[in-house]
Amino acid sequence: MRSRKIPHAPPPAVWEPAVTPWPPPQRPMRTLADINAKIRAQTVVVETAEAFKQRAAEVGIAQAYQAVDVVTTGTFEPMESSGAILNLGHTDPPIKIRECYLNGVLAYSGFGAVDLYLGASQPVEIGSSTDAELNREYGGGHVIAALIAGETVHLKAVGHVTDCYPRASFETTITRDTINQFYLFNPRNLYQNFIVGVNGGDRPLATYLGPLQPNLGNAVYAHPGALSPLMNDPDLAVIGIGSRIFLGGGVGYVAWEGTQHFPRQKRLPNDTPIGPAATVALIGDAKTMQAQWVRGCYFRGYGPSLMMGVGVAIPLLNEAIAAHCAVRDDEIVAPVMDFAIPRRVRPTFGLVSYAQLKSGSIVLNGRKVRTAPLASVYLARQVAAELKGWIEAGSFELTEPVMALPRDRAFVPQDLGGMGGV
Repeated sequence: MRSRKIPHAPPPAVWEPAVTPWPPPQRPMRTLADINAKIRAQTVVVETAEAFKQRAAEVGIAQAYQAVDVVTTGTFEPMESSGAILNLGHTDPPIKIRECYLNGVLAYSGFGAVDLYLGASQPVEIGSSTDAELNREYGGGHVIAALIAGETVHLKAVGHVTDCYPRASFETTITRDTINQFYLFNPRNLYQNFIVGVNGGDRPLATYLGPLQPNLGNAVYAHPGALSPLMNDPDLAVIGIGSRIFLGGGVGYVAWEGTQHFPRQKRLPNDTPIGPAATVALIGDAKTMQAQWVRGCYFRGYGPSLMMGVGVAIPLLNEAIAAHCAVRDDEIVAPVMDFAIPRRVRPTFGLVSYAQLKSGSIVLNGRKVRTAPLASVYLARQVAAELKGWIEAGSFELTEPVMALPRDRAFVPQDLGGMGGV
């Protein structure tokens, strides 16, 4: 492939936060206890993010804040940094699992005799003794989705024989009802923002954004924009460790900061980041989740993943929080990155707004390039609406975070060099 000079479009004005970026939030005009009391009395006023943004555009932030207590956000997108914890229960005689396959997909077994962690992006092992070997486009995300749907999954395990655990092997079938714990623990979900992928080279590319066509044949984005949970709380004022959420159709919680959490990303004057920024780790009981909100998927030439619906309710404790929830797609941007350059830092075509992306095309180098989303805006709207219904019915109260998410975390790359690096 010939080297190409990629032009850099001028970015909009941005600011870069200092080490201690966000001042203490405004004194709340409402408290979470007030809102939860309204939820129990079923007098709470809840609007989805889209409805609230429309209201704020029509009557202004102050009036919109006075009229609404809670805004619900949602997304339905690929979340490959996800996985499930399973406890199988002990066999007789007992086994200490050394290697285990679920429908031909390897599960990690290195922390307990019959405890497993199944990663969503783990691919099927071709040549395993299950029907899954007939389908190479299969992986951990599909197994997780199958268990949540109540389907039967084939299990084959090899044991580490000890005096405590004399069994050498074990083969059976399991469902979510025939095992003990089955819960999702996802190390990185809900990117506060992400990138747009294009391909300025001369051959097709298979990527985690799906196929990118050569010569700027398409542009793919993986974020729902202004509907997204963390984009409506850009300074992490109300979403924190312990926040109760909608996770895969069940109830989940923010467990920790996510991997690659980078809240110090450069931002627009409205506090929204111009690229990948904050992330969260999520946890929730998979036995209570619903199949429509958790689906295995596969990116041809790249590997398996998991599509999942996640929703977060944002309590409007003051006008500053309401102003952040009023942000629109034409007020937030993402960087357009060229995947034809196989480096960590890729050339950029500048920044485009989510309104432009959702219009179906953007203009790069003077030519129109069609756009396509990986996130489903249709299903993201359904997640927000479903969570709104839970709150209005009095079945979902909001929780006070037990600890704030870090707001000054830098991003550390793993550059090779020294100590044998090449």
